[in-house]
Amino acid sequence: MTKPLVLIVEDDLPILEGLKYNFEREGFDVLTATNGRDALQRARQALPDVVILDIMIPPPDGWQVCRELRADAKTKNTRILMLTAREDEMDEVVGFSLGADDYVSKPFKTRPLIERVKALLRRTPPDSDDRETLSISGIEVDRTRYVATLDGQELILTPTEFRMLWTLASQPGRTFTRNELLDCARGEDANSSARTIDVHIRSLRVKLGERAEVIDTVRGIGYRFKPMASK
Repeated sequence: MTKPLVLIVEDDLPILEGLKYNFEREGFDVLTATNGRDALQRARQALPDVVILDIMIPPPDGWQVCRELRADAKTKNTRILMLTAREDEMDEVVGFSLGADDYVSKPFKTRPLIERVKALLRRTPPDSDDRETLSISGIEVDRTRYVATLDGQELILTPTEFRMLWTLASQPGRTFTRNELLDCARGEDANSSARTIDVHIRSLRVKLGERAEVIDTVRGIGYRFKPMASK
């Protein structure tokens, strides 16, 4: 069985070596880079399954690396988890808007980080759905800009709510179990349980207002997107 390949981009050598050691123990193949130039070169050559990308690296910085990976046809679907020591929540917004799949602040614990990478790998392979936008029941979702609107009005969603909305709306009628939706939540809370999905769904329904019924409960299983005519 082929091992998943992770590229770790970090200029703090103790952190880099610690991550490399622990990911290899978990059965990953690991490549490393300490600056943006080498990161882009290795990502394009090796096509890793996941890139763990620190923002504050020697040029180009993590923002630019993420932007270039998403713009390159060979790496546009690579899963990207961004790391930062900064505490500005706008960094998270920028990271998701550039196409990052997950975002972790330093200091972090290694075990939850590994589990988050595994969660990224369990998601539906990106190349199975190349759409960047979708429109259904008056709801528009643009995952390149991380923006969702309802009848033209922007919805203020958390990253978890946005990912849940995209997941459900991208396959209308399909029932997703709580465990399947759990990967959407782990981007914000590594300790999420299946039952916390109900909390996120409840919040998403509140934000959808009169259109809340499109998020349909399938008793004992999970949730599905039930299309309705736009109002």
